[in-house]
Amino acid sequence: MGIALQRTPQDLLAALQAGLTLEQEELYQFDLNGLDLRNATLKQATLIRANLRQANLSAADLRGADLRGADLRDAVLQAANLQGACLYRVDLSGADLSGANLTETQMQWARYDSRTLFPEGFAYKSSGAIGPRANLNGAPLNTANLRHSDLQEATLLGAYLGGADLTGANLQGAKLVQADLRGAMLTGAFLRKARMNGANLASVDLRAADLTDVEFEQFESIAGADFSQVQGLSEAMRSCLLSHPDDQLETTHPLTLRTTLESLTC
Repeated sequence: MGIALQRTPQDLLAALQAGLTLEQEELYQFDLNGLDLRNATLKQATLIRANLRQANLSAADLRGADLRGADLRDAVLQAANLQGACLYRVDLSGADLSGANLTETQMQWARYDSRTLFPEGFAYKSSGAIGPRANLNGAPLNTANLRHSDLQEATLLGAYLGGADLTGANLQGAKLVQADLRGAMLTGAFLRKARMNGANLASVDLRAADLTDVEFEQFESIAGADFSQVQGLSEAMRSCLLSHPDDQLETTHPLTLRTTLESLTC
């Protein structure tokens, strides 16, 4: 059993330094930013939406811990035991998980980037986590907050991204063939060399996105999509977009109130 704590980081750190076990401890939204928690025993602790940014959790016992929505950016988790832990929607950008035990760890929709270090041999690309070269075919990411996410070369064939916020996201080389992007926000997104054949772009906000060398033949729909100030749109690509039916081109984007035709010709 855990020990009852006053809800301050200082009390927690003092308890850990005294060698006390915080098994099953309730630490919902607790601020542990930058703390030295090496070798801490936090087995089955509730750390939902906790701030663990830059915390040192090397060799910590986090078996079965609930870390849903926690901030683990730049955290050190070397040799940590995360067996059976829930990392749903955790931000692992820049985290060091080298040597960690990720057996049966739930990684769905956890975010990582090119700096994240995983244990050798861990199949992070197919773990359900979101990041560079991830395999997210058919993933239900409707309305997901993916602002500024790193999805370089990710595979998103047939993924459901309706209403997702991909503002400023890096999708260079991503495979978005037949993806459902209806109503998604791709403002300022980096889509160079992305494959988008057959994607549904109805009501997508693509303002100032980089479409250099984007591969597409025909979209399922571009009704209400806003292409204002897009970068890298070749005349051949523009002509292909303008070949869509008039009813699509004359549809107004619900936010910008600009028709698709206006966005392509202004």
